[in-house]
Amino acid sequence: MSRYYDYVLGLIPAALLGVTAFLNLVGLSLTAAVPVGASVALALMGHAMFVRAPLDDAARTSDAAGTGSRSASAPFAGSGSD
Repeated sequence: MSRYYDYVLGLIPAALLGVTAFLNLVGLSLTAAVPVGASVALALMGHAMFVRAPLDDAARTSDAAGTGSRSASAPFAGSGSD
């Protein structure tokens, strides 16, 4: 999984500069191309943070075993009656 984050770290500036340069070469003004390139870089960061979020070793092993962090009898932590 660390390779994925290495690629993402390399793709962030590449997307920002590459998309901006490509759109500028195609004919879009620089002031319009920079926000588009930045939104592509932001989408990469959002994907890395929320879609393929980094997990610690305990969560990775429990998810691989099919036992999530929540049990079926208590779906929400701390929702018991006191």
